[in-house]
Amino acid sequence: MTEIPEGRTAQKRRAITTAATEVFLQHGYLGASMDEVAAKAGVSKQTVYKQFENKERLFAEIVLGTNDLLAVDLAAAYTETLNGATDAREALRALAFRLLESLTADNILQLRRLVIAEADRFPEVCGAWFTGGFEKSLESLGQALAGLTERGLLRELDDPTLVAYQFAGLVMYKPMNRAMFAGSRARPKPAELDTIADRAVDVFLKSYGA
Repeated sequence: MTEIPEGRTAQKRRAITTAATEVFLQHGYLGASMDEVAAKAGVSKQTVYKQFENKERLFAEIVLGTNDLLAVDLAAAYTETLNGATDAREALRALAFRLLESLTADNILQLRRLVIAEADRFPEVCGAWFTGGFEKSLESLGQALAGLTERGLLRELDDPTLVAYQFAGLVMYKPMNRAMFAGSRARPKPAELDTIADRAVDVFLKSYGA
């Protein structure tokens, strides 16, 4: 199938959102300049306003756009590691390490800080980033964990979504909070990620293993 070339308007819009993501992550909402966004995108300031009306709309586009990508990536992680698994420890260990690698990536940490910093200013947008991204993805994880129960690999789960939150908390609490407070340079080394993943799965299976 021949791909349809992207139109000039779509190209400009994509260039603006890419530039705006960089500017917002670097400077925060208040420090972000529409002039800098336009310069990085290689378009006029008038073009930026024509596409997004104002700075608030552009911020919402960035936050909710990245939210969709994150939700898709997390759903893929659950499917690829848990669906069809025959060994609960091996599957959960693979998922734990994958979550640690992806969710402690610099761009995800920067985006998380930005959303938290602007939650009071834009409660609907930032709230939607949580509910449409992490909360939705954890519901999907709960369904995948229930699939392990159906195959006899986990105990019966009264509330699969809550169990999914507990698993994510065991895996992500330490490295995520350390990086959030100490900066991206505090991201754990691979050996530490291995240890965190192993211990999280150990604790989880003591409670929910078949």
